[in-house]
Amino acid sequence: MFMRSERLFLRPGWPEDWEELLGRVADEAVVKNLAKAPWPYTDDDARWFASQPQDQRLPHFFITLPTSAEPARLIGCIGLAQDGDAVELGYWLGREHWGKGYASEAARAVINVARVLGHKRLVAGHFIDNPASGRVLRKAGFRPTGQILQRFSLARGTEVASIEHELDLVEPCRCDDDPSLMRAA
Repeated sequence: MFMRSERLFLRPGWPEDWEELLGRVADEAVVKNLAKAPWPYTDDDARWFASQPQDQRLPHFFITLPTSAEPARLIGCIGLAQDGDAVELGYWLGREHWGKGYASEAARAVINVARVLGHKRLVAGHFIDNPASGRVLRKAGFRPTGQILQRFSLARGTEVASIEHELDLVEPCRCDDDPSLMRAA
């Protein structure tokens, strides 16, 4: 599955992406905010992740930044995963791309895919020492549940407090009511 947002192109990962992936994610400041990525992040970790098959109900995407001068550059990843009975949104961006609105934009695009796939609710969380991720989630429509859970961080080797969020997808998309999204015929 491929998807275009205003500034981004989301696409599946391919095994040959492993080196570019490693160049973006092999940063302790990035990996410490992820639950399932090890630190240090190695060539083998990148090869494994880039070769993961797609699940049609739980797609994951490489976030790329298209330019006219060169092939689209990988700037991060985003996707859906099963977390017990819930469907969870997870993402990361390379540090040089933080604070530019790319994570919120990619999240909104994947939320639209989740809605089309028939998911009724999404969950997400962020470690308590990563408030920027909470801002991303709120900009994408998530709301805090009031729960703080202990989640294991593979990179940190310990449990870390995680602020939990949720997004109800049962409400139909109201995009037809937004005049800024309507185009003159």
